[in-house]
Amino acid sequence: MFLILAALYERWSLPVAVVLAVPYAFLGAMAALWVRNSPNDIYFQIGLLVLIGLTAKNAILIEEFAAQKMEEGMSAFDAAVEAAALRLRPILMTSAAFVLGVVPLLLATGAGASARHSMGTGVFGGMLTATFISTIFVPVFFTWFAKRSKRNR
Repeated sequence: MFLILAALYERWSLPVAVVLAVPYAFLGAMAALWVRNSPNDIYFQIGLLVLIGLTAKNAILIEEFAAQKMEEGMSAFDAAVEAAALRLRPILMTSAAFVLGVVPLLLATGAGASARHSMGTGVFGGMLTATFISTIFVPVFFTWFAKRSKRNR
């Protein structure tokens, strides 16, 4: 993923902002797992893969728009703020749909419910955390790496 983003942005530094959004999702998933006292099993780990994909997608949305605004002549800070404002609603809507979509996994009963609980708990907690923390920190990371990249050029 990093190499594809590096080729897309034609820089090595900007994809780091996307990669730095993923640990927030992981921390949220682990915290939810701990709070609910669920096992770290294969179902939870599959949920982590899905979570990483959606978190990276949200970060890419912000970063792509910010990179376009920088190419139009905006400063890195202004581009990041405008990109975050423009993409906030779509990010919140997709994340809310995703979080609400896993609620049945959290509330599952019957045969195989523990597997569903494990996957649902991780995805629910991780997505909530990543949505609200990443939308703040991705523009910060973008600004920092864009300014640094511009200085090195």
